[in-house]
Amino acid sequence: MKTPVILLMGPTAAGKSAATLAVAERWPVEIVNVDSATIYRGMDVGTAKPGAEERARVPQHLLDIVDPAETYSAARFRADALALIAAIRDRGRTPVLAGGTMMYYKALQEGLAELPEADATLRIELEARAAREGWPALHAELARLDAPTAARLAPNDSQRIQRALEVCLLSGQPMSELLAASQAGRAGDTAGLDFHAISLEPGERAGLHARIARRYDLMLEQGLLAEVAALRERGDLHPGLPSIRCVGYRQTWSHLAGECSLAQAREQAIAATRQLAKRQITWLRARPERRIVDCLRTDAAAGVVDTVASIYSATNLPDNPDTCGG
Repeated sequence: MKTPVILLMGPTAAGKSAATLAVAERWPVEIVNVDSATIYRGMDVGTAKPGAEERARVPQHLLDIVDPAETYSAARFRADALALIAAIRDRGRTPVLAGGTMMYYKALQEGLAELPEADATLRIELEARAAREGWPALHAELARLDAPTAARLAPNDSQRIQRALEVCLLSGQPMSELLAASQAGRAGDTAGLDFHAISLEPGERAGLHARIARRYDLMLEQGLLAEVAALRERGDLHPGLPSIRCVGYRQTWSHLAGECSLAQAREQAIAATRQLAKRQITWLRARPERRIVDCLRTDAAAGVVDTVASIYSATNLPDNPDTCGG
């Protein structure tokens, strides 16, 4: 019998953490966080990372696993997630993958092409060129080398433009061709897994936008400025790193660097978070099999619990609330 794996997806500020805790109150589950920001140690406030109390209520994985100076790839997430799913299953619990990094979900379910490893020297060269010429110029170069990849990237999408150029220059082939060539058979190691996607989505955008603004303001109240200041004081971090490029961090970093006022940083962070949420929702809508719960409902967490109950019933999982907890 296949192992049921619950995917609790949704855009930023959709209430995924509250929903996972509600699920954990009823069933023996463990949470695998699907988040490219909460992986970093020392980045707690700006990532809305689960606190000690939440972690005590339900086992949570893939939090605080790398230093902000390090990188963490989708390939590494996939390997970590598959190992955790197997271990959770062996403990007689249900794996719940919760978060909003859609690339990680895609990597897990569809597999990954074998692409060249990151090259630090080449990345430094590309970043130096971008500083001189601008990312749109490097996007134009990518369009000449790999038109399909360039067509799906914005001219200022620095992280993805950098990676696509890196792959082209290291392999001598367009990344789009490498990805297409390795499509067949990549997901063979998930053949024994039965994925069930639940998506927390807003019935209307304005309500989500208001939540996003409130959440950033709460982060400021909780010490976001001090957290980013501590990262800056280390001396080994810079805005080119994936950790510092996280939404909210790069804008706060710019403010502390004297490049903008706090009011401007707040406006930029909220706008960037809205754009992130828009991209996440677009990705979710491409998954017609997902079960949707309106995240703006006052009983959204209960709606997720009801949906999980239907999954337990359909898959003959033991619905035994007495076995939950840490």
